[in-house]
Amino acid sequence: MERQGIGLARKASESKVAVKSEWQAQSPSRPSRLADQLYGQILDRIVSGAMPEGEKLPSESQLCELFGVSRPVVREALSRLQADHLVISRHGSGTFVQRRPNQAFALLTPIEDVADLMRCMEFRIGLEGEAAYLAASRRSEADLERMKRAFDGLEQVIASGDVGSEADREFHVAIAAAAQNRLFVQTMEVLADHTLRGMELARKLSLRQSARRLQLVQQEHIRILNAIEMEEPDEAREAMRSHIDNARLRVLTDSTEP
Repeated sequence: MERQGIGLARKASESKVAVKSEWQAQSPSRPSRLADQLYGQILDRIVSGAMPEGEKLPSESQLCELFGVSRPVVREALSRLQADHLVISRHGSGTFVQRRPNQAFALLTPIEDVADLMRCMEFRIGLEGEAAYLAASRRSEADLERMKRAFDGLEQVIASGDVGSEADREFHVAIAAAAQNRLFVQTMEVLADHTLRGMELARKLSLRQSARRLQLVQQEHIRILNAIEMEEPDEAREAMRSHIDNARLRVLTDSTEP
């Protein structure tokens, strides 16, 4: 019995050594949030193909040891990866890679920034969804004209093959202004850098994929604009929330669909 116990302990030790050797993990540094950095390091392995779709991640305890972080940090990082449909948890089996983003993803933005950009999009779903709701209730004809000009600017961007992140942001800011509550616009100004970087990443990835992707985005913009023009607040809110959530998911997938 004692020999059997020693044999099991040796196997467990060898397994830990193998995981350490394979991952060559770096402990996240302290200046920024640890969960964001751990998210980025795991995402980097998925994007590079070091962890292909279907492969099992190390256990929570192994990740704690590999990266020198606590279990709550590991759980938060895994929860975010699950929310972004990059990994999937199977009860009793562990966590597995669900989706590998296009490798171009890593060329267009630093991996360590991705968690922050995804959380910004998540926040924008709530913020801009309510702005669209109020815009449909309160917009003036001048507000509507501003939105239409911004939409036309996006049409020109698509036709010319440009990225158009500034034009995209102008469309969203025009809607926030139509809510007739300056706090929406002020909050979007605070988020301007993150918002622009997120839009630029999404639109550059779309340009690398196909024209179909940007046309899909325009269809979502039309749905928002029509709901605001027809003064349908609930539809405007749902259209905006779906649009930003779809953008978040499109960043992480090759599909032309949301």
